Amino acid sequence: MIELILLERVENLGQMGQVVKVRPGYARNFLLPQKKALRATKENRAYFETQRSQLEAQNLKRKGEAEQVAAKLDGTHVVVIRQAGESGQLYGSVSARDIAEAVTAAGFSIARSQVVLDRPIKSLGLYKTRVVLHPEVSATVTANIAQSPEEAVMQEQGVDPLSLDREETAGAADAAGAPAKEAAEEPASEPAEE
Repeated sequence: MIELILLERVENLGQMGQVVKVRPGYARNFLLPQKKALRATKENRAYFETQRSQLEAQNLKRKGEAEQVAAKLDGTHVVVIRQAGESGQLYGSVSARDIAEAVTAAGFSIARSQVVLDRPIKSLGLYKTRVVLHPEVSATVTANIAQSPEEAVMQEQGVDPLSLDREETAGAADAAGAPAKEAAEEPASEPAEE
């Protein structure tokens, strides 16, 4: 385990200025390159204490800007068009990158690393996703995964396009199958003449 001083709040780890112990790979591959932490040496502790007020001021400024963006972004609906099977299973999946591109197309500049997905999206429907704008600020965006813009509108209204397709298919099969059944039954009902 390596001791680090956090330069900003890190979710599930600690607050700014806190000394934490983390695994070497997490420190080496994420916290140190992203400038989220410093090694907890005597010199770095002294440096952090001299820079603490400046770091806190920068953090407050970034947090304020993130809160303004979050107020506009929160509740935004984006549409992602994908091909899917009859059951609604997607051919592939919708990733954080796809949602980030849709949000960017909607007028907000975000990176895919800011989109938090618990698991990949693999079926049609509406999904609430979290966008982290700052370690202490996040917004919720609804991703509407549909096969066409028309289906996206239907999903927004609470109508399941797949159930409508099944009803139309069943109705068309009944309409096409009914005359064929009647025609097949008629010759059997007539008496045979010789």
